[in-house]
Amino acid sequence: MSHQISADFIAERNRAAEAATTEDYQALSRQLGRRGIDAEAITNAVMAFSVAIPTWGVGTGGTRFARFPGPGEPRNIFDKIEDCATIHQLVRATATISPHFPWDKTSDPKALHEAAASRGLGFDAVNSNTFQDQPDQKLSYRFGSLSHVEARVRAQAIAHNLECIELGRKLGSKALTVWIGDGSNFAGQSNLTSAFDRYLDSMREIYGALPEDWRVFIEHKLYEPAFYSTVISDWGTSFAAALELGPKALCLVDLGHHAPNVNIEQIVARLTRFKKLAGFHFNDSKYGDDDLDTGSVEPFRLFLVFNELVDAKQRRAEGFAPAYMIDQSHNVTDPIESLIQSAIELQRAYAQALIVDRQALAAAQGANDALGAHLELKRAFTTDLSPLLATARLRTGGAIAPIETYRASNYRAHKTKERPPVAGTSAGIV
Repeated sequence: MSHQISADFIAERNRAAEAATTEDYQALSRQLGRRGIDAEAITNAVMAFSVAIPTWGVGTGGTRFARFPGPGEPRNIFDKIEDCATIHQLVRATATISPHFPWDKTSDPKALHEAAASRGLGFDAVNSNTFQDQPDQKLSYRFGSLSHVEARVRAQAIAHNLECIELGRKLGSKALTVWIGDGSNFAGQSNLTSAFDRYLDSMREIYGALPEDWRVFIEHKLYEPAFYSTVISDWGTSFAAALELGPKALCLVDLGHHAPNVNIEQIVARLTRFKKLAGFHFNDSKYGDDDLDTGSVEPFRLFLVFNELVDAKQRRAEGFAPAYMIDQSHNVTDPIESLIQSAIELQRAYAQALIVDRQALAAAQGANDALGAHLELKRAFTTDLSPLLATARLRTGGAIAPIETYRASNYRAHKTKERPPVAGTSAGIV
């Protein structure tokens, strides 16, 4: 019998902390009330917030140098679903999962759909992979995939994306995320214009195969694995490609995929303005595409991104319907704990953005009061909303203290016994 944390165990742990949580929540409600903020409205909004968990995120990731497997790692997609369900059980904010093919490919999509549904999970965007060669692959992506100089390699990459759409359709997904590692490492290695044109030709075939109610998310990345030039290198290139392809093509923002010191919140504002914001892969970075835990390095930047998102939602920006997903790589922590904490930090940034005094902010901006406007944002950011987040989890059946509850359950120890190590596990990214 597969171990899972019981609702009774969570409730028992909550009872020990509920009185203090209620007291703290009431004090916070009074504090917010003096600022004209309805704590109950913010709590309800947090309860409705949702972010997808990537199936690859529950396995131990790695670097270009090494991968250090952890105990009780998921051995297959069904083990991954168990771990994703455990995260949602504790934080109640991760009701969807995002699979990656062929890592998560199964001969029985119906069984996969039923396994997720039985644990209260649905499927978010599906992700294709033409940045790695697979064991049964006929042609190599060493020199590119959708932009490869050889038509037969491009055809293979296109066929894989079409297969992803079909698998996603059977799982109930409504979007395909396409990221390619295509690019060059030497000046002169690639014709920069021709490579982009070949990419667009390939994407047109993929775009044409999308079901009517689907979208395709174009993901850009400044560098890695290509270090001299990358075909889809920045948000401008992604935006140009999305414009060429059509209204169902949108631009995905990964927080680590930009040039150093880029103003990501401004990119969010621009893409929102032109109705091309697909959504986010949330993580954090110190040097580049580090895929660190969300909010672990630059929580203020995360808040500023959500400030733009809340602003767009409140003014009902046309075409605004971003998809949210966590995308991080864990090498020194328990992946479940990291994903739990990241989900909490996303809720925190969202709630902080909700308590910004929009009228006061607009007044300061209109008066060219630079410091006054900044302080309106800082007042929201420095407000400790932890009791509100805990209350939202409590009311939705989650854990007041998710990581502490997870550790007390000995879930990882149970899974270590249930899941003996398997050579060549697809649990994470190397």
